[in-house]
Amino acid sequence: MAIQSTAIGTSNTDLYTSSGNTAVTCIWVCNTATYNPLDPTNGLTYLDLHFVKQGQGISNTNLIVNQLPVPAGETVTFDTEKIILDNGDKVVASTSAPANLVATISVISV
Repeated sequence: MAIQSTAIGTSNTDLYTSSGNTAVTCIWVCNTATYNPLDPTNGLTYLDLHFVKQGQGISNTNLIVNQLPVPAGETVTFDTEKIILDNGDKVVASTSAPANLVATISVISV
């Protein structure tokens, strides 16, 4: 099993590109902004996530998470379902400004 961590930008950011056949076992996305109880919306960021087949581009047809709000100081986890990726398939994310999301992805060869 391997992990890879990446800061997510406001433009499409490759979180992982499969080499061979791999399974994504978990994705964690953390909002690194400090939570402010006086202004709970401060640092709120929105997440888009795509599973992109090799040779294809980012589109609504491979969008799996659309504008998910991630409050400051929170972490969201995608670990219920696993996905098998072929060689060259990608996991791609983007965020709204401010770009304060980081992702860690766990994969295993199959």
